[in-house]
Amino acid sequence: MRADRAYVCAAALGHLGDLLLGDPRRGHPVAVFGGAAAAAEGALWRDHRAAGALHTALCAGGAAAAVTALGRTVRALAGARGATLFDAAVTWTVLGGTGLREEALAVAAALETDDVAGARRLLPNLCGRDPEALDADAIARAVVESVAENTSDAVVGALVWGAAAGAPGMAAFRAVNTLDAMFGHRSPRHLRFGWAAARLDDAAGWPGARLTAVLAALAGPSPRGALRTWRADARSHPSPNAGPVEAAFAGALGVRLGGTLSYAGRTEHRPVLNSRGRAVRTDDIVEAVRLSRRVGLLALLITSAAGALRIRRAPVGEPVGEPVREPEGEKA
Repeated sequence: MRADRAYVCAAALGHLGDLLLGDPRRGHPVAVFGGAAAAAEGALWRDHRAAGALHTALCAGGAAAAVTALGRTVRALAGARGATLFDAAVTWTVLGGTGLREEALAVAAALETDDVAGARRLLPNLCGRDPEALDADAIARAVVESVAENTSDAVVGALVWGAAAGAPGMAAFRAVNTLDAMFGHRSPRHLRFGWAAARLDDAAGWPGARLTAVLAALAGPSPRGALRTWRADARSHPSPNAGPVEAAFAGALGVRLGGTLSYAGRTEHRPVLNSRGRAVRTDDIVEAVRLSRRVGLLALLITSAAGALRIRRAPVGEPVGEPVREPEGEKA
């Protein structure tokens, strides 16, 4: 199998695995990584940025190195087809689009039956906001914002880094994203220690966030509204990556996002995105999920083509365009 075709096949199989199976039920590699990162924090924590930078480099670099070593081992033992299946498995475990959409729709189902208490219990599965003081509309807004941001983080960004650096790139991106979620917040313990994880996540997420915003404009019901809101309001958001994504979703769906929210007892007053839009309703969650699915599929097509082109052009020891050699005794 040619290397460029193998990449497209692995990306498609991994995406299909996420669509059909969702996240692994037990022993999720991301959860295993999170446990290892927490253990490493216990050994390396110091209240300054250098310690956090070392922790981030070891954890993210370790994830990429582990996937690289495993991929080479699989190729040596099972040939190119085995390596393609390994890359597909990595893609499946890194992508989180189906799990994101299922959690969002579960909150929507609770809100549709006026079970606000149930929706509050489910909301922490999507975001870290304090749910107790939120009414139904505020919960719906939080879900739409989470769907928008996590479409970038859990789907498009991972596919972008897969196209750029293969399975190790996807693993490193998900590792950085996880480190930011665990240590990148402004708590007293992690204000300095988590600085490197937060800044690296901003840098790693930059291309995926812009691609997500573009695709949300193309795939949404109001491309003009998405582009207008992105241009007008994205810079006012405190996150350089969530800003374009949430603004594009807000404009595409015709709703207002942003405003007052609370994290861990700390209240924030964020600028409103798309002041021309209406307040978020429960049925907007379903529309946001549909838009997220379309954005993910478009991102798969674009990044698969880009990844195949990268492999075709890269001088990796094989003449460009020639098939990857299988081990002796195996069918090509």
